[in-house]
Amino acid sequence: MRSLFVPLVCAALFQFPLGALAQSPLTGLTLEAAVRTALRQSPVLRAYGLELESNEGAIRQAGLAPNPTLGLSTEDTRKATRTTSMTLSQTLELGGKRAARVELAQRDRDVAALTLEAQRADVRASTIQAFFDVLIAQERVQVAEASQSIAASGADAVSRRVTAGKVSPVEETRARVAASTARIEWRQAQADLAAALKALSAVIGEPQGAITRVDGTPDALPRLPDPGTLAERVQTSPLLRRAQMDVQRAEAALHLERARGVPDVTIGLGAQRAPEVGRTQPLISVSIPIPLFDRNQGAQFQALRKRDAAQALAQAEELRLRAEVMQAADQLGARTDEIEALRREVLPGAQTAYDAARRGFELGKFGFLDVLDAQRTFLQARGQYFTALSQAHRLLAEMDRRLGTADVRP
Repeated sequence: MRSLFVPLVCAALFQFPLGALAQSPLTGLTLEAAVRTALRQSPVLRAYGLELESNEGAIRQAGLAPNPTLGLSTEDTRKATRTTSMTLSQTLELGGKRAARVELAQRDRDVAALTLEAQRADVRASTIQAFFDVLIAQERVQVAEASQSIAASGADAVSRRVTAGKVSPVEETRARVAASTARIEWRQAQADLAAALKALSAVIGEPQGAITRVDGTPDALPRLPDPGTLAERVQTSPLLRRAQMDVQRAEAALHLERARGVPDVTIGLGAQRAPEVGRTQPLISVSIPIPLFDRNQGAQFQALRKRDAAQALAQAEELRLRAEVMQAADQLGARTDEIEALRREVLPGAQTAYDAARRGFELGKFGFLDVLDAQRTFLQARGQYFTALSQAHRLLAEMDRRLGTADVRP
């Protein structure tokens, strides 16, 4: 019994720390770590990566020549008069068909590579957006906790003044209502934080509950590049380069259809055995289709129009990207100005007004309504500040998604 019990205990001791480590939550997750994790664990990127690898097989297949054909025929079934022929034929592709096929397959691979790059930018931008949603939600929880503490202390102060007969009991009711409202806002802030953590876990591919807190500074916004620099980055965007590569792919498809309009030559070498001749005769054959009706003109016209359509779509994509990036830049500039004004003027002023109203109420110079108004103004300013921060980070994430770079962030 002891020989069986000891190995079981040892196995339990070795397995318990491993299980505990596997289920341990992630605390203090940074933005860089979140982005690395998302890019490493994203199943979408893995699927697009496999799609890119599959194009290598298409390129290899496109460069192969047609297989030779071995033919065997027999004339007459009687042995005395039976003629047997064997021919080995090979089709020779003319017009550069093989090179055109390889070029088209290579352009397909280039399109797949740029699609993967665009998806990486999308995953990265989604991760950044989800990360800052959590970061701002954490700040809202802290502000809600502070507001709840302030409201509770204010209610206690009013209760003491009511007991002393200095203010009406109605003031105590208002103070209790304000404290209850602060508790409701705190619970809502906690619920928003939990939802944001779940969204971040889903984006980076971690199990629910694995992330408990992130580290960062939500009010650190980068300096926006000038319009000229943004316009240059639009030209290097993976979305625009993919649209331009679609034009090159359509051009390669047009070249292939034109090459297919050139007839191929099939040559054959063989031998024929006839009893009446008494010897084996060589056979040489050459065949070429006559392009009388089918010159592949319909497919060429279709490929030509698809090339023109791809060019138009590339132009439209450039205009769309340029307009969206510049619009986002303008909105980001406005949000940055709003954040700076709130940080320098509005928030300090609202904090000062609230502190003065609270001290005045404690000294009997102001009513509790004045304190509630000052507190409401301060909380509204804080809410506007966090809303502006959230919108600014969303705009930055959208710019990252369209530009495909991280240069707009510090």
